[in-house]
Amino acid sequence: MKILSSLRRALAGASCVAAAWSVLPLAAQTPQQRPLELEDLFRLRRVSDPQLSPDGKLVVYVVTEVLKEENRTQSDLWLVPAAGGEPRRLTSSPKHDRHPRWSPDGRWIAFESNREGDFQIWLLPIAAGGEARKLTTLSTEATGALWSPDGKQLAFVSAVFPEFSEKPFKESDKLNKEKLEAREKSKVKARTATQLLFRHWDSWVEDKRQHLFVVPVSDGAAAGEPRDVTPGENDAVPTSSTFDAGDEYSFSHDGSRLVFAAPPLPVREQSWSTNHDLWSVDLATLKRTQLTTNPAADGLPRWSPDGKLLAYRAQRRAGFEADRWELMIFDPATRQHRSVTGDLDRSIDSITWSADSRTLYFVAQENGLDPIWSVPAAGGAAEKVVTVGVNGDVDVAPDGRTLVFSHQRMTQPAEVATATIGSAPTLLTRTNAEQLEKIALSAPESVTVTGANGTPVQMWIVTPPQFDAKKKYPLVFWVHGGPQGAFLDSWSTRWNPCVWAAQGYVLALPNPRGSTGFGQKFTDEISHDWGGKVYDDLMACLAHLEKQPYVDTTRMAAAGASYGGYMMNWFQGHTDKFKTLVTHCGVYNFTSMYGATEETWFDEWEHGIPWEQPDFEKYSPHRYAANFKTPNLIIHNELDFRVPFGEGLQLFTTLQRKGVPSKLVIFPDEGHWVLKPQNSERWHQEIFTWLAEYLKK
Repeated sequence: MKILSSLRRALAGASCVAAAWSVLPLAAQTPQQRPLELEDLFRLRRVSDPQLSPDGKLVVYVVTEVLKEENRTQSDLWLVPAAGGEPRRLTSSPKHDRHPRWSPDGRWIAFESNREGDFQIWLLPIAAGGEARKLTTLSTEATGALWSPDGKQLAFVSAVFPEFSEKPFKESDKLNKEKLEAREKSKVKARTATQLLFRHWDSWVEDKRQHLFVVPVSDGAAAGEPRDVTPGENDAVPTSSTFDAGDEYSFSHDGSRLVFAAPPLPVREQSWSTNHDLWSVDLATLKRTQLTTNPAADGLPRWSPDGKLLAYRAQRRAGFEADRWELMIFDPATRQHRSVTGDLDRSIDSITWSADSRTLYFVAQENGLDPIWSVPAAGGAAEKVVTVGVNGDVDVAPDGRTLVFSHQRMTQPAEVATATIGSAPTLLTRTNAEQLEKIALSAPESVTVTGANGTPVQMWIVTPPQFDAKKKYPLVFWVHGGPQGAFLDSWSTRWNPCVWAAQGYVLALPNPRGSTGFGQKFTDEISHDWGGKVYDDLMACLAHLEKQPYVDTTRMAAAGASYGGYMMNWFQGHTDKFKTLVTHCGVYNFTSMYGATEETWFDEWEHGIPWEQPDFEKYSPHRYAANFKTPNLIIHNELDFRVPFGEGLQLFTTLQRKGVPSKLVIFPDEGHWVLKPQNSERWHQEIFTWLAEYLKK
């Protein structure tokens, strides 16, 4: 249940270019450039999900535009030559066109769209041109299209009522529709639950399950009815984003079977179990075969192009969502499973095969970056093939040496990039180049500080535009969420250090104990120790900053979300270093958090079970309320089911009762994050106004 501080992807949009551009270090700032404005976060378009065509010549990708006046976003598909050239828009929907996937013959792009109200699968002809064609009309929507290798079938996901899933499609779809309409029309909005995991993040799941469907396709149209190929009471894909790294299902080479990742039965135990196993379903008989029996999580199945091997990722420790993900290979001929990254102390985030089935490519965090790695499928050492920035969505061209992927930096919103093995990335798109040329952005500095027990701790430092080292600046000290997460050299549309630094602050982004990408032992050492070594690491980072001549130690603030919000509450009881604190959706009381969150496995691993663990509340901030005295801005959201907003209410009540200056801002229509554009604008304004009150006087 990672309690994250920000969305993992905050990617930027598309514009016309005539060539490819090398990724160069940030140029020196000029007096003509202006600081990054809050409004820029809404002006800049967001690029995501690049997909290379089967022949390696074209890349389709998604461009998301913010419509702030309408308080929403919209997404369209764009196309760019893989060798460089002018991008062109493929769709112009007033809503969302996303998740593009090429047909094996390159003639069609399947994508999901809500252009007619709800999400359905659509097909767009490429070679002949023309308008997109609607493929599905499920009452329970359809998302996540995936082609079979022969192009004759499409798999997709739909959240259905499982009691109807064994019936023929027309009957089950009719019953699903009737039940949904009855709920919508009823004046009684009561919700009922008989087991846990009845809600997730910001949505009520209740009794629906995510099933996989397969529909036959011929010449851009359905050649038959969709079939629910995973009927029953269970999900067929992970409902938790913790275990979802993309398309969690894969067709066999001949299209006769579909492999998927499913949580364990009985369903009532899924709230406290991290186990996910791989299953294979015969699409002719719907007979299922269990492929893995690992008691921890398995997922992200990927068949090799030759159909001989199945790659996937797996964890070893049951109950621990932040355990290291290893890259595994299953050989159906021998029924043997083996790890190909057992000697690599890094956690796998993605899996891509080379066309010849000899090499696997993956992304894994390392020291505040997200390099692209390769490893021989037969076994051998993993090597970094793209070493800079934060990368994702990796595709490999048929030549086996050219990669296409998304690439971003802290000073560069995500773009589509390409690289040959071992070379620096070259941008295929420069979506917001014209706007960014006018903006002064400070490249982050990476420093290493000695933390608890002599352990090195990495930290990013971002200075204001036109920084003068001879002057003194107020400091804002961030703590990231997770807690098993990290501050990366990446762009964000929410916790964006450049827009905070543009307010005139030095920003510090430390990666203390518990952070990912610095070895599994470093990640492990926060569990059952939330206010221990990690707090010492943070104080060591703060001490380093206090020694810098450009930091005004009389004007320091701290801010954080989720676990970072927890640490703000821990700071309240344990340090008076900061003039003010900003707590977003932070954990305040371990016992109430356990009783109201949805994924209980997280708390049980991190702290134990309240009635079984004698020191369960050892590091709970509420126990130290007698020491609270630092002015505090608290932001919490009513739809946050991960860290329920009662945590923020308890903190505010305590501070008010003690007479500590404090302010509570609640967004009733947001979950763990603040995503709606106008809400995001208000979120930033509240924070910047509050910080200025304490740091600029």
